[in-house]
Parts: sequence; structure tokens; C-alpha cells
Amino acid sequence: MTVKKLEVTDATEPLASYLGKGETGPLVIVDAGRPVAALVLLENTDLETVALSTEPDFLELIRASRARQAEEGGLSAAEVRRHLEGESSV
Repeated sequence: MTVKKLEVTDATEPLASYLGKGETGPLVIVDAGRPVAALVLLENTDLETVALSTEPDFLELIRASRARQAEEGGLSAAEVRRHLEGESSV
């Protein structure tokens, strides 16, 4: 993946003109060489997914869930299906 950099003072074109420039990777906007923003093409996603992927509380919930899963184990998808199918036939 190629990451392209653009100095913020050189970013004078309309935002739409930069969309095609990030096709092979993100376009990172830098201020005096320090990254401050990125323009990344999104595929197979929706607004809710993008919002959740940057929400600190949600990310902490996912981290905690993964840690608990690693520590305590959990049910496989097949086990969940068997359990749910058993309940629906009652």
C-alpha cells in the first residue's frame, strides 16, 4: 500500500479533487511534516461502522470482550446455533 503525503499548506484544491488520489492508499495531510488528517477510501462499509470505529467507549468494550474471551473462552457459532434452535423448538 502506498501512503501519499500532502502538506496542509499545499492542500488548496477542493476536497473532491483529492478523492481519486488516494486509490492506492491513504492520503495523509501533514502540518510541518506531522500527520494531522487522512483521506481514506472506504469500501464495503456504512456510516455507523465508521462512527463506531472511532468511538473510544465502543473500542474499549470490544477490547474488554476480546480479553474476556481469551481468558474464559466462549461459545462457537455452532454451539450458539444449537442452543438457539433448541429454544425455538420448545
